[in-house]
Amino acid sequence: MKRIGVLTGGGDCPGLNAVIRAVVRASIQYEWDIVGIRNGWKGLIDGEIELLTDYAVSGILPKGGTILGSSRTNPYKNAEDLQKVKDNLKRFGIDALVAIGGDDTLGVAMKLNEEGIPVVGVPKTIDNDLSGTDYTFGFDTAISIVTEAIDRLHTTAESHHRVIVVEVMGRHAGWIATMAGIAGGADEILIPEVPFDIGEVCTHLKARYDKGKNFSIVVVAEGAKPKEGGMVVTQSDEKDEFGHVRLGGIAHSLSREIKNRLNVDTRVTILGHVQRGGTPSAHDRVLATRFGVKAVELIRDGNFGMMAALQGDDIVPVTLEEAVSASKTVKMELYDIAKIFFGR
Repeated sequence: MKRIGVLTGGGDCPGLNAVIRAVVRASIQYEWDIVGIRNGWKGLIDGEIELLTDYAVSGILPKGGTILGSSRTNPYKNAEDLQKVKDNLKRFGIDALVAIGGDDTLGVAMKLNEEGIPVVGVPKTIDNDLSGTDYTFGFDTAISIVTEAIDRLHTTAESHHRVIVVEVMGRHAGWIATMAGIAGGADEILIPEVPFDIGEVCTHLKARYDKGKNFSIVVVAEGAKPKEGGMVVTQSDEKDEFGHVRLGGIAHSLSREIKNRLNVDTRVTILGHVQRGGTPSAHDRVLATRFGVKAVELIRDGNFGMMAALQGDDIVPVTLEEAVSASKTVKMELYDIAKIFFGR
């Protein structure tokens, strides 16, 4: 009998529990034992595991977050932690791992697999920026939440004749900002892929005022950057174990510039973790379930070092190397559609 470990790493997002449930239920048909590893890679360092039975995953499909907990732990930060991971895999008799996460979590999974530890991956990021897969689970829920927020902000912006700057997630890729911005009728969308000119942004907003539209919604991804010398953006010097700076401040900086240049009332709404919390959409539940089942099939077939991916309508294996090779950025054809409505 095989013993399979499953862990969730990085930021939480809706649909994680659906994957865990699918891994457990799909493994039962092969009479495998499934153990859940607590708090991502940290759980393998500390030796925190629990048996996952059919009963243990009953009722978790609609729940947000992850019943296993998560962390941004990088076992490759030091040799001692890495050795603990390897020792605990042997200690608990884990034959293969299902790693559910984004590029950081799957980057660790890839390295472990290269060292001979059987690992398969499931793509998880609400930013939708993993290569090799058309979409990641959690993304559909996130853009639905952001779209609803934009809808609500439209009415208060119009009532008070304000510019409201909405900051959304998107460190390296502006998928959430672009998709939700289009769906919510945003008047300006700023993303990491396209450094923005604050003068041009203000020109677009002024054009709306000149037409009698005395309110605007600006959606900005947290990783959006102004063109060099355009404006100053403050961000934290704090970094996580994967070397990522904690982002924040772009919306407030943008709001101040708009207010100073146009002499209009501005407000900021930072959606933050609201985007990744709560119940997953039906689409994300189905996608996450399909990913979990595919991960088990990859283990069954001995197809390690692979990630379950959505390509078209099919769930297919792609290499972990391809998945973490580069961030999947917004297609400019899509962003060009959004630009049609700037200043209108």
